[in-house]
Amino acid sequence: MKKFNNNRNVIGDLVKEHRIKKHYTKTQLSHKLELLGIELDRFELYKIETSKTSVKDFELIGLCIVLDIDFDELKTLVENFTL
Repeated sequence: MKKFNNNRNVIGDLVKEHRIKKHYTKTQLSHKLELLGIELDRFELYKIETSKTSVKDFELIGLCIVLDIDFDELKTLVENFTL
């Protein structure tokens, strides 16, 4: 996994938090993303949640839509990212 200034992928914790709030398994989330044309299997979602892989922009948008992640919350997360 690529890192910037030794920081890990920050989106994983947010995805996991919202997935659990909605009571979705990784498989259920994967199926919901497929309806948007985004193919992420449960293992890929595991790698995202554990910061072992990066998230593409269209995957991030799909995750925000399916998990009802507010774009302002995402913006705050990015703004608080320390360089």
